[in-house]
Amino acid sequence: MNIFGVGLPEVTVILILALLIFGPKKLPELGKQLGKTLKSLKKASNEFQNEIDQVMNEEDKEESLKYAEKNQTNEINKEKIGSENKNFLNKENSNN
Repeated sequence: MNIFGVGLPEVTVILILALLIFGPKKLPELGKQLGKTLKSLKKASNEFQNEIDQVMNEEDKEESLKYAEKNQTNEINKEKIGSENKNFLNKENSNN
């Protein structure tokens, strides 16, 4: 068992110290509060991670659109160059 990098012996020592410091009546309340705090921290962490993922996905979509537009422009330019070359060759052939 390894919680936050703390093994079972360390957790046992912490629980014994908490029992001695706060007493058996306060210990369940403290445990409940600790659980709520950890739950809220995990929830906030998950929300933050979801926001980061959402921003990254939006950036990826924008980058993909730019790439697609660039490829489309390149294809159009290739077609123009190809047709200009054909026209040039046709003129050269007709001049000969």
